[in-house]
Formats: sequence, structure tokens, C-alpha cells
Amino acid sequence: MSSYWPQVRLGEVLRYRKDFITIDDLTSYKRPRVQLHAKGIVLRDEVSGALIKTKAQQVCREGDFLVAEIDAKLGGFGIVPADLVGSIVSSHYFLFEIDDVKLDRQFLDYFVRTPTFLEQVEAQGSTNYAAIRPAHVLEYRIPLPPLPEQKRIVARIEELAAHINEACELRRRAAAEAEALLLSVLHRHFVRSCSSWTRIPMDDAIEISDKQVNPTLPAYAQLPHISGENMESNTCRLLPWRSAEADGVKSNKYLFSPNTVLYSKIRPYLRKAVFVDFPGVCSADVYPIRIKSPKLDPHFVKWALVAEPFTEYANRLSGRTRMPKLNRKQLFGFPFVHPPVSEQRRVVAELDALQTEAEALKRLQIETGAELDALIPSVLDRAFKGEFGS
Repeated sequence: MSSYWPQVRLGEVLRYRKDFITIDDLTSYKRPRVQLHAKGIVLRDEVSGALIKTKAQQVCREGDFLVAEIDAKLGGFGIVPADLVGSIVSSHYFLFEIDDVKLDRQFLDYFVRTPTFLEQVEAQGSTNYAAIRPAHVLEYRIPLPPLPEQKRIVARIEELAAHINEACELRRRAAAEAEALLLSVLHRHFVRSCSSWTRIPMDDAIEISDKQVNPTLPAYAQLPHISGENMESNTCRLLPWRSAEADGVKSNKYLFSPNTVLYSKIRPYLRKAVFVDFPGVCSADVYPIRIKSPKLDPHFVKWALVAEPFTEYANRLSGRTRMPKLNRKQLFGFPFVHPPVSEQRRVVAELDALQTEAEALKRLQIETGAELDALIPSVLDRAFKGEFGS
């Protein structure tokens, strides 16, 4: 922290206040949620006073510094936004009025996200409960440059944060565009270019593995357990999975062998199918599909099951129920169409390449997002060390 800035107690710039009202059963009240890790205060819900058991509640004002008694150690504090003026909190929250002649509220909002502040909060108490009291808050210290300097620092932080957010948005758009391109190419092959393809009954094309096993037995407990949650919508990408034992599954599961296509029959509109080259077990909501016809590439079948013709067919037949589910009779009622194997492999190669690109962009988006998230604390640390210059 800058040695040129005086360190003052929050008690010199905050005033603890209690402003209780009696809840009216006929009135609706907003209730805020204090997000952990100093990520701000948002609307939790709006409820009728009749549903609020504790009738004495505190009223929030715009710009109040709100602290959660129990969650303060996890960053449970923030500035009350304008849209939550008049919202109510229980006595397990503390409200502090900011002296805006001495302290810019946004300056405080950024400071409470720094390790310097969080370390002061964590120093109070030693148990899991470890609730803090208003007196603790008033003893925390803050660097206090002159008000114009506070505002300059806030403006600089927000300028840098805007650049960081813009970079995150560009990464997000790139990943979304890659997936949109994948769907466009899928449409081109399976809708616009399939008029000359060969049509065969689905039960000549595929079969479903019916063997069920007890996943708690030693022979199966360490096998991969795949459910619809392990399949990404639209992209045929297999997401990280765990063993049957790690997932704690107890009921019988379908056993699948390598070179199987797994199709999630729940909510077909999600378009989930993956190819697996290893043995494992899958939930009852997944069809383990083996390819019967030597004229079919299993990867082509995988993409066909998430393409528009099959998805629209599955949605039309299964969408009337509360939980859309494609049964076996419906699955085998679909007329399967395919080009020669050489063309199938060309289609698969194009789609797999796009899937790999989309996956790489999503991974880069996640990694970049984590790096950019780490930049904000770095920016704040520099700001409150007085390293932004004048």
C-alpha cells in the first residue's frame, strides 16, 4: 500500500446503523443476497410479508456497506445497489452508512476485494462459526488518499476492467461462432446434401446393447460411468467423467464395449451423442448403440443422431410428455440415410475438425477467463499500492 496514504480505521469513514421496521403481512419485500468472495449484492427474491417469520427486519439504503455476520470471512459483503433500496435483511447482517465526504463508495467497493482487506476479516475468530461483529468491521483499516485521488483510482480500475471484460467477450463470441459454424456444416450435410443418400431401416443400421450389470461389483466399479451429463450438446464432445464407484452409482447400468455410440434419449432437443473407444457403463437414460451395417462408420452415425432430421423426428415423437424421452420403438422407426463410406468419412473428418476447433476455443475461453479473472485482483493490488501513477 502506498506509504503516502494515511491508514485509517473504517470507523472514521463508516457509521454503523440499525434501521428496523415491522414487517406488514400484506406488503411484498425484496430480499438481497450477498454473494461470496466480494462479488456484490444481488436480488435474492421478493416475498410477501406473510411468509417472513421474523417481523423485525432492517431496511437497506442505496450505497450502504452491507456485511453478512457469518459469511464475512468468505467475502460476504458489498455495497447496496440502487435497485435494492428498501430491501430488507435480518439482524444477522450489519449495515454501515458511508461518509461520502471522505470516502468514495466505489473506492471502498474495490478495496474490500483485495487480499489486504480479506486478511483483516479472516483474522477475526477461529471457529467454523467465527461470526464477526460490527465493532470488528469498524476496526478494519483502509488506505485513504484524498477524495479526488480515490475517484481517479476508481476511474482507472474501471477502465482496465472494461478492457478485461471486452477480451472475455471476444473469446466467448469466438467460441459461440465456432459452434454455430459446426451446426451450419451439420445442416449442410444432413439436410441440404442428403437427397441422393441410401435409405435403410434403422434396425438394419444399429442395435442397442442390452446387457445390464451391477456397478458395485469389483469387475465394474472402476469402469467409466457415462450419463447425459457427460455429453456436450450439439458438438458430440465427451465431457470429463468419473468411475462408477466415484459417482456412487448403485442400480444396474448398461455395459458398453469400445467402439460404441452413446445417445442420450432424455430431452432429444439437447442433441447429445458421443463415440467411445473404451469399455464402461452408462445410465438407463443413455442408449449404448452398436453399428450393425458394415457400410456405416460409427462416427457418421454419431453425427447423424444429433443432426436436424433425426433430432426433429425425436422431438416430434417424444415432446408430448413432461420429460421428453425417445423410446426404442421410436428410435428404430427412423429411416436412416447414408452416403458411401468414403463420403461418410469425409463428412466426419470435416465435422470432427470443426468440433476440435470449437473445443479448443472453448478451452482457450476458459483459460483466458481464469487469467483475466486473476488480472482484476492484480489491478486492485497495484491500485491500492499507489502504483497507478498520477
